[in-house]
Amino acid sequence: MKFRAIAGAVALALSLAACGTSQSATSTAAEGADTVLKVGASPVPHAEILNYVKENLAPAAGLKLEVVEFTDYVQPNVQLDEGQLTANFFQHKPYLDDFNSSKGTELSFVTPVHLEPLGVYSKKITALSALASGATVAVPNDATNLGRALKLLADHGLVTLKDGAGTAATERDVVENPKNLQFKPLEAAQLPRSLDDVDAAVINGNYAIEAGLKPATQALALEKTESNPYVNGLVVKTGHEKDANIVTLGKLLQDQKVKDFIKQKYAGSVIAAE
Repeated sequence: MKFRAIAGAVALALSLAACGTSQSATSTAAEGADTVLKVGASPVPHAEILNYVKENLAPAAGLKLEVVEFTDYVQPNVQLDEGQLTANFFQHKPYLDDFNSSKGTELSFVTPVHLEPLGVYSKKITALSALASGATVAVPNDATNLGRALKLLADHGLVTLKDGAGTAATERDVVENPKNLQFKPLEAAQLPRSLDDVDAAVINGNYAIEAGLKPATQALALEKTESNPYVNGLVVKTGHEKDANIVTLGKLLQDQKVKDFIKQKYAGSVIAAE
């Protein structure tokens, strides 16, 4: 009798443990259409695009989306790596590659969706040529977007970069700076707020739009879109790129209706990927 009681207790414990086991947010393929895909995103335009898909396209495709908004570029990747998110949508591949390399994560770029051209903005001048000697220019402080900002300034003749500096360029790669510009690295989210304190700022498109700026008309300079490597897209934990629901979500994000939504809503400040 004692043996039977112990065996029954063990069986009950195992049963309760099995019932209480939670599944990672990355487990989507085998769970079917009732699975909720928890996707982290920057508020603008990423969450807005996802919410358009959620309301207009996902139901017919059998997907249920939960959009989780983040105001920084770190936590969406951290939480995806930890399994708290199914996917995220806020970054371009150069940033993702740098994050994986520096943090030891294994996240993969799945689907290109749109480009937000990086731009130069100012409340003090109306043309880049008006930047005075010694002017202060705020730039993003993360590795890939800093290099991106310096390239934009170089493309408009304000600085010259060392040959081969590429997307990882830093201030040390500036070999010519005829106006003696002073660079002020800041977290990307803080750049719009810096405009009152600096002569100009190089601002990521999503934060510019969120701050009420209109990149297509207010930027003193914008990145070229042709062959631009900074297209934002859907990212998952490596190994889940071909999960059925992820593949479906990727197709929805590239749907012509989404491209039309981007074109109409953002009027050239956000450009759908081809």
